[in-house]
Order: sequence, then structure tokens, then C-alpha cells
Amino acid sequence: MKIVVLGGSGLIGAKVVSKLRSLGHDVNAASPSSGVNAVTGEGLAAALGGADIVIDVVNSPSFEEKAVMEFFEKSGRNLMAAEAAAGVKHHVALSVVGTDRLADNGYLRAKLAQETLIRAGKTPYTILRATQFFEFVGAIGETAADGQTIRLSPALFQPLASDDVVAALVDVALDAPVNGIVEVAGPEKIGLDESVRRLLAARKDSRHVVSDVNARYFGSILDDQSLTPGDGARIGKIRFTDWLAHSVPQAKAS
Repeated sequence: MKIVVLGGSGLIGAKVVSKLRSLGHDVNAASPSSGVNAVTGEGLAAALGGADIVIDVVNSPSFEEKAVMEFFEKSGRNLMAAEAAAGVKHHVALSVVGTDRLADNGYLRAKLAQETLIRAGKTPYTILRATQFFEFVGAIGETAADGQTIRLSPALFQPLASDDVVAALVDVALDAPVNGIVEVAGPEKIGLDESVRRLLAARKDSRHVVSDVNARYFGSILDDQSLTPGDGARIGKIRFTDWLAHSVPQAKAS
């Protein structure tokens, strides 16, 4: 089976490519570095020729509101058109749990626009909405840092390891299109503030995390439902505590 992974050189994409190749599939790891650019359309037609499945894990290099919307709208339109022309049988896109709930978040508005383009396209599809990755918890904390203080919402979320995202992507890609949404999340709920607090402790970082229900998450005020999945979500296997024990000793203290 021929599978194209757009964004095949990134954190998720590279792992998806490796997993699919280990299963014996013919995989094209497509990215701008390999001459395939979904935003400009460069190389798309050639990359998708003969493809059975396309897995889209590309991400915007900028989270600025106008730039991220332009990125996902242009890449979405180009990709849907190229897939229709190539006769692709299954489009799989990685999106975010909560995309349809946080209208004041520019990034999630752009992801919702991407999802809308997918639904309107001719290619059968599956949208996999994932919660935040363990690997991004540190970056979330840095966006709220002010000197020695990090002010974060205590709202619950359900983060997961990138390896569990990869496993879910591979499974849904090799299954029949659902023409709808599948959610994947980590095995436990934790406060956004507490996740960063635990990460800092593991890194021996002395900064202080302050819990603030009015602290904004990329522009949004959160509650316990904002970033958590609904019933029936696929649940990952790796717990945050185990990920910390495995990953943090290799990380540099802040």
C-alpha cells in the first residue's frame, strides 16, 4: 500500500513514517525539504500519484493569527484538490481536541477551518483529534512565564505521549475512513498548572507555578471541558509520570 505522510520529517511525521515502513508499506515522507510544499502546491501532484492513503501532520511555522489561518486554508485547499485528482482513498488529518470549543484561540480557529475543508472535499477521511503532547508541556509553561513565576490555569487536560499519537494515527490510517472524528488522549487527567509544576520539579527548575483560573491559554479562558475528550476517546498507554522518568534526565534544566 502506498502512503504519503505530509510533514514526514517532523516529531510525529517521522515516527509515523518509521512505523508504517516497519509494517511493510511503501511510504513517502513528504515535506518542503523533499520538494513537497502543501501551502504552495509545489510537488503535491507528483508525491500523491498512485497513493492510497495520505496522512497530513503538517503544522504552521507561525502561530500568529493571520499566518496560521492562511497556512491551513491554503494547504487544505491544495491538498484536497490534489487528492481528488490522484484518486486517494483515505485522507487522515491530525487535529486538536477542543478545536470546536475555543473560538477565541486563533490556532484552533485555523484547525477548524482545515477540518471544514476536509469535510467538504471528495476524499473519504478520518480526522484524529489529539490532546496536547507531553513533549509540549514545557513550551506551554514558557508561554506563561514571567521571570521566576509561571501563571497557568488549573483546568484539567489529558495530555499524551507522541508515541501514543503515532500509534493512533497508524491505526486509523490503516482502517476504513470514518468520515468523521476520532479522539485520542492520555490515560489521566491533570491540571495544566500541575503538569508544568511536575515537569519543573523533575528538571530541578526552581521557578514557581501559580494557579490562576483567569490565566489564558493561547488567548482562551479554560474550564475542565475545554481540552478534555468526550466519551469514547481512544486512550494512550503512557502515563505522564513514566514519560517524565524516561525523558527528563536527558533534558537540560531551564
